[in-house]
Amino acid sequence: MRISPAAAGLLKERDSGTLCKHVRDIKTLWPPRCVEALCLLFTRHGDTALWLQRSEPMKFEKGRGVIARYRDFLPISDKGPVISLGEGDTPLIHCPELSKRIGRGCDVFVKNEGVNPTGSFKDRGMTVAVSKAIERCAHVLICASTGNTSASAAAYAAKAGISCAVILPAGKIASGKLLQAFAYGAKIIAVEANFDDALRIVRELGERGDFVIVNSINPDRIAGQKTAAFEIADEIGDAPDFHVLPVGNAGNITAYWAGYRGYHSQGRSRTLPVMLGFQAAGAAPIFHNRIIEQPETIASAIRIGNPASWKQARAAIGESRGAVDVVTDEEILAAQMWLARHEGIFVEPASAAAIAGLFKCCDENKAVYSFRKIPEGSRIVCTVTGHGLKDPDVIMERMRELKPVAANLDAVRRAIEL
Repeated sequence: MRISPAAAGLLKERDSGTLCKHVRDIKTLWPPRCVEALCLLFTRHGDTALWLQRSEPMKFEKGRGVIARYRDFLPISDKGPVISLGEGDTPLIHCPELSKRIGRGCDVFVKNEGVNPTGSFKDRGMTVAVSKAIERCAHVLICASTGNTSASAAAYAAKAGISCAVILPAGKIASGKLLQAFAYGAKIIAVEANFDDALRIVRELGERGDFVIVNSINPDRIAGQKTAAFEIADEIGDAPDFHVLPVGNAGNITAYWAGYRGYHSQGRSRTLPVMLGFQAAGAAPIFHNRIIEQPETIASAIRIGNPASWKQARAAIGESRGAVDVVTDEEILAAQMWLARHEGIFVEPASAAAIAGLFKCCDENKAVYSFRKIPEGSRIVCTVTGHGLKDPDVIMERMRELKPVAANLDAVRRAIEL
């Protein structure tokens, strides 16, 4: 774990009594998990912290959410309602094995959005969109979804005490996501069409004024999703050199770029990253620069043929001097298993498109954007957007049937091949 200069200074001062003067600054400026970790460190190694805990117990803000942390950067007034499930503050994990794959002294980090409350990055935008909807006295939310948006919208509607309707393409939704929407009490309507047709219907319903649309065509969603970029810059002290992420409806790459630019304009970061987006080969309208009428990919969350944020994503890629590329379903599934088995991070197939894309960038002959000549010591962030349990169907099909063995030591040893 890297320790910031501020933390290192406090460590040196722990026995001098100077730590006490910094307590209020630490509690005010540092993320809660950093404060908690520092206190644990002092408890184990310094008498000052033991005295501190007895005389002034730390009060950690558990699950405070992205609005509480970044309200100044969001369209939420000081007195506006906040509908939160404690989203955000997701781990930015340094991945040594991924870093080795890149080489050249580069550091690769995975921003694991799968640990948000409903298991995907959608919660960042949904807390802002639903808070604004409540401020406007909305009674019903509506969305089209490939799965993750429906789960998030349903959860935040339940938290707000209002209704939610989700329009889904029939037979195209991962079981884990469909179960979530049902459990949260959403009204689920499956249509004999793809996601793009479902979104068209939602747009038409939204125009009537009876519903608030919470897809990423709602600018409040994009505003909330920007906070992931803020967290990354706060944690590593600047924007990364490269940011790799999957692209489906293209709202996320749009939001990250807007977040990085916003932080940069406010002097909160010094640099801007190169944005690299990866689409599934069978659902790659931005890469091919044409609408895909019947998109097909095993990665259901990015099975989209006409992205709502197409224009904005193109702008993000162009302004950052980045690129959009494609990865096959085979590459996606291989990357999903590799990440789980080498870095201990289990993601849904759509998320693994970012990791497959990272691997492709290492191949100078195949990649639109090659990492062979990037500066030594570059910092690369890959966003994985959803937890593996959101879309477990493919892996379940690949698991061989478990056959019971006798309940004795020899049988168990033979089964585990020792």
